[in-house]
Amino acid sequence: MSLDSYVTLGRSGLRISPFTLGTMTFGEDHGWGTSPDESKDILAAYLERGGNSIDTANIYTNGHSEKIIGDYFAGKGSLRDRVVIGTKFFGNLHEKDPNGGGAGRKGIVQQLENSLRRLKTDYVDIYWLHNFDPATPVEETMRTLDDLVAGGKVRYIGFSDVPAWRTAEAATLAQLRGWAPIIALQLEYSMLERTSEGELIPLAQAKGMGVLPWSPLKSGFLSGKYSSTRTGPVDTTRSAMVGTPSQSDYVVIDALNEIAAEAGASPAAVALNWVHSRPGITSTLVGARRLAQLTANLDAFAVTLTDAQRAILDDVSAPTLNFPAENNRTLAAMLAFAGATVDGRHTIASPLLQATPTRY
Repeated sequence: MSLDSYVTLGRSGLRISPFTLGTMTFGEDHGWGTSPDESKDILAAYLERGGNSIDTANIYTNGHSEKIIGDYFAGKGSLRDRVVIGTKFFGNLHEKDPNGGGAGRKGIVQQLENSLRRLKTDYVDIYWLHNFDPATPVEETMRTLDDLVAGGKVRYIGFSDVPAWRTAEAATLAQLRGWAPIIALQLEYSMLERTSEGELIPLAQAKGMGVLPWSPLKSGFLSGKYSSTRTGPVDTTRSAMVGTPSQSDYVVIDALNEIAAEAGASPAAVALNWVHSRPGITSTLVGARRLAQLTANLDAFAVTLTDAQRAILDDVSAPTLNFPAENNRTLAAMLAFAGATVDGRHTIASPLLQATPTRY
């Protein structure tokens, strides 16, 4: 696989690279990002490898990330039309402005206009709701987004970091009303964060939505910089914001490092390869603070893991999911099929069913 092995995003006609370039680090405004010049080098390198999917947000480096992308594509209309640019709304860039962010009509429209200005384009390919606004009626959000699609300023709609129940509500409403559908979800997903396997990823699979995992290296914890046996400072400028691994994290980190050594690959490449191979995943978001990091991350395409190695990583990182996930996994098939083999899966009959032949 390579960046130009394009995949269809959900139930849509949009095709994107299997790795999407995340640009949260574009701009040094927060004290730990990438300079505009190196950001543009990263963009160029990604595009040269055949990548076509770029992800940003209005609040990334207070809008600077969008501006860097806009400056890069300015005057390159043909190139801009060849790529898929997604940005997000929700984050408020104006202190004490109650309508500066969120998912209400006024906030959505003004956020889009400002994003288009910074991106120097007249449309975005994917417009992502960036978080959950419980106070705004979902009808208002979805109708506003449908209006923006109808007006040509947005091509497709996605949800990021929104609870499964609200996402399902919004998707059902859009289908009922004939509005633009939600074609994809963004969610945190890595060997150290798998709880979205409980509801969000199954929802996406059931409703034909693509899934774009963010933080597949868990803020660098799975990058190879960390080990339970390693002492001394770690080369990262974000520890104050993201913290450091816990003792339980190190169980997974150490297993990853061991498998990576066996496979002759970097832990980061193995972790990215693992995420991308998981059920339901469409395109994995990869960021880079330095050009060399992007190159190293793309080495994930060359990783080959054995079934046994994948099983070790699956088992050591297995999450504890909310009810009724475990109940459904262990009990449902037994109750429903009572020992029959269905869709290639063998089931067992309930001991209570086998306790007596009497039926009423």
